[in-house]
Amino acid sequence: MSDTEPLRAEGPAVTVHGHGGDRRVLVLDPAGAGKHDELPATWRPLTDRHEIVWVRLPASDDAECDRLLSSAGPARPHTDVVTSGPYGEFAIDLARRHTSAVRSVLLVDPAADHVSDSGHASEADDAWLRRHGSEIDEAERAGVTVEVIAHSTDDDQDRVPPPLPLGHPRVVETVQRALADLPEVRSP
Repeated sequence: MSDTEPLRAEGPAVTVHGHGGDRRVLVLDPAGAGKHDELPATWRPLTDRHEIVWVRLPASDDAECDRLLSSAGPARPHTDVVTSGPYGEFAIDLARRHTSAVRSVLLVDPAADHVSDSGHASEADDAWLRRHGSEIDEAERAGVTVEVIAHSTDDDQDRVPPPLPLGHPRVVETVQRALADLPEVRSP
């Protein structure tokens, strides 16, 4: 455990914002943002049409994520899972366990552990997708879309090494675009 992990583990493990209904976004945040029960400001516009369930992974566990997806309702895939960095594989495994509840897994910089600078993030993410191809294929055969939606870049907007923080405006923009492009939510 690093010196920053106890700080990141403070606060509520899960916060829920926005409207329920057929659209839910489950954000698995490895950075532990939202420790004061607030949604990052960049995500607040999404709460008009979506329920945002923000899971602070340093303060949560696998069982909590499973519980959240188990409560989504039988045979009603309406949850889109968003995560970054090293939790990409976890998110895909979670979706494979809950294919009746998950519509998509949207990934940000899933290869962040294998890249040292933003300029190579896209290539590292492509290699990550190839390494995890069988798990992704299994999820997609079950009806779950898996997509890398954002990469770190060398531009002035990326001031931190990969992965991009989930509250980054570009991440939120690509999440909104991906949600709009996905097939409609299936009902029972």
